[in-house]
Amino acid sequence: MFTGIVEELGEITAVEDLGDASRFTVRGPVVTEDAKHGDSIAVNGVCLTVVEFGDGAFTADVMAETLDRSSLGALAPGSRVNLERPMALGGRLGGHLVQGHVDGTGTVLAREPAEHWEIVKVALPAELARYVVEKGSITVDGISLTVVEAAADWFTVSLIPTTLALTTLGIKQPGDPVNLEVDVIAKYVERMLGGRDATPEEAAG
Repeated sequence: MFTGIVEELGEITAVEDLGDASRFTVRGPVVTEDAKHGDSIAVNGVCLTVVEFGDGAFTADVMAETLDRSSLGALAPGSRVNLERPMALGGRLGGHLVQGHVDGTGTVLAREPAEHWEIVKVALPAELARYVVEKGSITVDGISLTVVEAAADWFTVSLIPTTLALTTLGIKQPGDPVNLEVDVIAKYVERMLGGRDATPEEAAG
């Protein structure tokens, strides 16, 4: 479980094609300072398992399912990525509950700079629109953000200077893909109220 508070702006240093998967090497001195084999680290909001680590970097195997459902397949050596370690039990929940399970991808549509912040507009897949509400929470590339406006096929978020400086949203441009994770509580409530049938993956847990 994560909180969507990015700890470090890391970098992809290598991508190895494994045929039906890829192995990523990620530089992240902060998130690897206490890393162990099998630990989880969120990369642009995607929960990955540490396979190897050392010298301020770690490697993770990314299966075809993850590549298909997220924007990780577009990463290459030199790509900057948002990194976060899992939340420690008993620690502060600075953002909101984030699983690191991407629900879909969106696209940056526009950026609107202001004096002390910036509004970013993101395309929203139709199947996720019902989970996104004004003043609600959404995770964009692993960053816990508050929705400013929510429409049928887009939403906006307001970014403070810290977010612009310390995450990939400071450099994303219109047309760039982003990973989206909606509020898991909203999905559970909908399921319990019978709002829709569970997918096979959800039914299997």
